Amino acid sequence: MKHLVLIWCVILLCSFTVGEEKSIWLGDMDLSQFDLETGQAMKNQTTRGDTIIIAGTIYQNGVGVGVPAKYLIDLNSSGSRFYAEVGACDRKFRARPAGTATAGANQQPAGGPGGEMPGGGAPGGAMLGGAMPSGAPGGAMPFGTPRVMPTIEFFVLGDKKVIWSSGPMKTGDKAKVVDVEIGGIKKLALIVVSQSVSGSGPGAGPFGSMAAWGNAKITYTGNVAPKALPLKAIGEEPKILTPKESDLPKINHPKVIGATPEKPFIFTIPATGKKPLQFAIDKLPNGLKLDGSTGIISGTSPAQKGTYTLNILVKNSLGVAKDKIELKVGNLLALTPPMGWNSWNAGGMSVDQVKIRAAVDVISDKLRGHGWAFVNIDDGWQADKRTDDGELFTNQKFSDIKGMSDYIHSKGLRFGIYSSPGPRTCGQALGSYQHELQDAMTWGSWGVDYLKYDWCSYRSISAGNTLEELEKPYKIMQDALVKTNRDIVYSLCQYGMGDVWKWGADVNGNSWRTTGDITDNWRSILNTGFKQTNNADYVNPGHWNDPDMLVIGSVGWSAKTLPTKLTKDEQYAHVSLWSLLSSPLLIGCDMTKLDDFTLGLVTNDEVIGINQDILGHQAKLITKGDDYQVWAKDLADGSKAVGIFYTGTTDGGEKDPVKMINWDQQKVDTSKLINLDFSTLGLSGKQAVRNLWSQKDLGTFDGKFETKVNQHGVTLLKIKATK
Repeated sequence: MKHLVLIWCVILLCSFTVGEEKSIWLGDMDLSQFDLETGQAMKNQTTRGDTIIIAGTIYQNGVGVGVPAKYLIDLNSSGSRFYAEVGACDRKFRARPAGTATAGANQQPAGGPGGEMPGGGAPGGAMLGGAMPSGAPGGAMPFGTPRVMPTIEFFVLGDKKVIWSSGPMKTGDKAKVVDVEIGGIKKLALIVVSQSVSGSGPGAGPFGSMAAWGNAKITYTGNVAPKALPLKAIGEEPKILTPKESDLPKINHPKVIGATPEKPFIFTIPATGKKPLQFAIDKLPNGLKLDGSTGIISGTSPAQKGTYTLNILVKNSLGVAKDKIELKVGNLLALTPPMGWNSWNAGGMSVDQVKIRAAVDVISDKLRGHGWAFVNIDDGWQADKRTDDGELFTNQKFSDIKGMSDYIHSKGLRFGIYSSPGPRTCGQALGSYQHELQDAMTWGSWGVDYLKYDWCSYRSISAGNTLEELEKPYKIMQDALVKTNRDIVYSLCQYGMGDVWKWGADVNGNSWRTTGDITDNWRSILNTGFKQTNNADYVNPGHWNDPDMLVIGSVGWSAKTLPTKLTKDEQYAHVSLWSLLSSPLLIGCDMTKLDDFTLGLVTNDEVIGINQDILGHQAKLITKGDDYQVWAKDLADGSKAVGIFYTGTTDGGEKDPVKMINWDQQKVDTSKLINLDFSTLGLSGKQAVRNLWSQKDLGTFDGKFETKVNQHGVTLLKIKATK
């Protein structure tokens, strides 16, 4: 009898143990598996790094996401209940307002030291009067246009069925409670979508809504906790296509440099090969000197305008390379698209001089020989206030800005800075309004070589959207830059308003943003790069359309960076299209996390050569099918660069939330056979075809060429008539 009682006790104990309920906060799960189109899912804060507030109520426990967002969870059929309080996040939080309620307060809100909330840090940042609007290609719309707040909707799905939905919600709506039984469900999906706008409008992209799953938790039984699942479609991942760098000396792009007379000059001969390399130039112009061990040319540009041919020789223990680089002294800078690095996508407002110096070291060691030249500080360097004399210096993160500039120049690189024509920048730092000349002279004293001038809060100053008003702040800064006695590449960042490509050159702009901010997802690539279909005729040496920076490698608009959400194929397509478009190539990744794949993306000299081609044309869309596109660009040697892209459908994605999830982690069609008819390129007769990523000749073809292209990938070719 005793044995029987003991057996029953064990059975009851086991039953009780198995049936014991546990819970896990959503914020304690793997948030990196959230698939967002804006920023990163954040524990206990918004994607901007602010405290989560829904309709005035603070949520110190929850997950902040950008819209749209989706998340898949494996419950192992052990889930019992899902609870959350959901809604659109209030736009700003800097200090807790009096009388504000608090919900579920069990943790302190995230932020800076002492609880200070950062003033920006997500794509687009913050600005006076709220977030930056969107609406034109890539997300830009005329500032001053009333912002229509997007309508969003939350869904909870279980095993391919909607088990709860919030209905339409807007910013300011009280949070709605989710409290659903999930017993027996194997996979749970959490989705937030924009119901009012798709594609590049206010509900999508970098300036869309922020939402939150407040106090979200899963109750479950058993010993296996719910686990987040990857949402990316399973398919073949491409290899590193760029061939290994040769030990033989080689002179790379760019092959032309622009300067104005008698200005400080710095340029590094772009050369690779087994080190040490030795450099020589036949008849270097007066005022310039060459460091024969580094290839750095420095000094003062010639006083007389004209073209100076630099006969370059580079040698090492294995051989010699010779080539010509033209120095054109005149009125134009950036005769090829600027190439370099910008800090925004690699840290947002968290950037400091330690991170900048680390980036400099990587660029000078691994990228300089391939033509990468600029190191640009974006927003976040400014002091909190100006001096009594009106001067704007740096904050404590950049305590030695002149020393850092000198360090950049000592590596043969050039130094860029950021500001706004308005009173505040996108990240709410001080702008240059009414201090334009003073700031320009300060930057000149620091040795600045590049200025990104970001519209941001100038809309609070502007009298309207006329051409005169759009040009006005950029003309003011143009006049100021001329007085600095430095060659400063001038980048207009105003999101394509007023068809800036038609007038950007009139204010001495060397490049101009044509879109809203890019983010690391395929739809953003479609809405930026693939929308450059109406502005190619305005591009020429010194003047470039700019669909924003490269979102490759490890990115993040806060101190935390994660691998880009772009697949490997999407990154190949991204870099290929930007090269075809003659866009500025500004790497936006954390350079301290530069991996071999990303290095291959930015060191393929034949791909870079398409971007840096001295003819200075922009590719045009030749063919657009339902799920593919062909773009082509004329090159200086008479050949054509052609990109064949398997874009997939471009309708903005599925509207059915069930179809937004790859429930069974099934493989999808990973490639498509695409036929290129040479006649669409204006070509006839036999053509030699070369693959630029693999740097291999594919043979001679007559009339057409067929290629298999990976999903969201590219085949990048150079095509030239045979003799």
